Amino acid sequence: MDTVERHIRWVTFSAFKERFGKFEEVLEPGCHFLPWILGYRCAGKLSLRLQQLDVECQTKTKDYEFVSVAAYVQYRALADKAIDAFYKLSNTSNTRRQIETYMIHAIKASVAKLNLDDALERKDEIAKAVEDELKKVLHS
Repeated sequence: MDTVERHIRWVTFSAFKERFGKFEEVLEPGCHFLPWILGYRCAGKLSLRLQQLDVECQTKTKDYEFVSVAAYVQYRALADKAIDAFYKLSNTSNTRRQIETYMIHAIKASVAKLNLDDALERKDEIAKAVEDELKKVLHS
């Protein structure tokens, strides 16, 4: 295990130190000196804590009935992939909005194949489809 992984594994909040725009190290919580004149800066921070996202969307079933679906997902950045999560997801304007979009897409795709009665009975299958879609997209 390299030093970056050791640093990230024990903290719930990480900051990323760069020198002239190139990643240098993960900063643990505390007071740090980053002399800007030498090119150092704090690139940003990332929470490794569990977070919850609530999504509500309306979609149409196979028999043209409109249903309102409320879904909740809990997510967190994996400690061993925190650097990738920060640099890949922080470039987007809003990480939560990106996850919400994937969830809405998966819900609409699942519910559109079912009749109203089937959609109410197969909530677990819809939840599994959303989970699989998020895993496929976010673990790549």
